[in-house]
Amino acid sequence: MNLTGAAVMTMFRVSLSAIMAMLLLSLASCRTKEKTEAENQSSVTHGRYLAVIGGCNDCHSAGYAQAEGKTDENGWLTGDRLGWNGPWGTTYPMNLRLLVSRITEEQWVRTIKNVKARPPMPWYALREMSDTDFRDLYRYIRYLGPAGVESPAFVPPPEVPAGPVVRYPR
Repeated sequence: MNLTGAAVMTMFRVSLSAIMAMLLLSLASCRTKEKTEAENQSSVTHGRYLAVIGGCNDCHSAGYAQAEGKTDENGWLTGDRLGWNGPWGTTYPMNLRLLVSRITEEQWVRTIKNVKARPPMPWYALREMSDTDFRDLYRYIRYLGPAGVESPAFVPPPEVPAGPVVRYPR
């Protein structure tokens, strides 16, 4: 094959254009990834904020309330063995980190939007949260990763719970 100088230059320009297009796409991809990582970090930070101001740690993090919030974040949201006993029976704060490790973000949002839990869980307060809040809380809990053990199961009345409880008047 005998190529003229013009043909070689045309091939060079086409190749150069293709390389430039790939570089621009690669750059755009990097910027999108950086933007996604920054948005995810912002989401995690907001989720942490919600866990703190929403009082999630007060029950779902053993010893948190008693220590006035001065507990290691590694133990946050791992549930508690302290039961809450009243006319409804005895409930235990769920290990949210294990729960979130088993479900998708969509399942979390659907569940938390429709939950009606036993006392003392203030499930009705969740109605004030937005879908973005639910997603950010999920992402924060997911960021913490699975830890701890399952909380004890609900004990229906009139059964007596095995461990320590906070008793509400009957």
